[in-house]
Amino acid sequence: MSEVTEVIVRRDLIKKEFERYEKVMKYLECDLPIQVLCLPKVIENCLLNAGCLRIFDMIDRDLSEIKGLGKSRRALLSSRLNELFPMCF
Repeated sequence: MSEVTEVIVRRDLIKKEFERYEKVMKYLECDLPIQVLCLPKVIENCLLNAGCLRIFDMIDRDLSEIKGLGKSRRALLSSRLNELFPMCF
């Protein structure tokens, strides 16, 4: 392998590691209990029953698949998450 090729391969590996690091940090920033969202107990119980104990459990998850969360409850949950995410990210 030539020197130039080695540099390119190393650069690509470093770039992938930084992207992975950035993703991990985003998840860690949201390592908070769902109680910090101050949701009504009904919504909180639906989330807990679905296995969402922490906020990062809801990242990349389809909230419409959680039993008991209708449109209005999802809207409230989304608005609370939208308030929180700018502080995290």
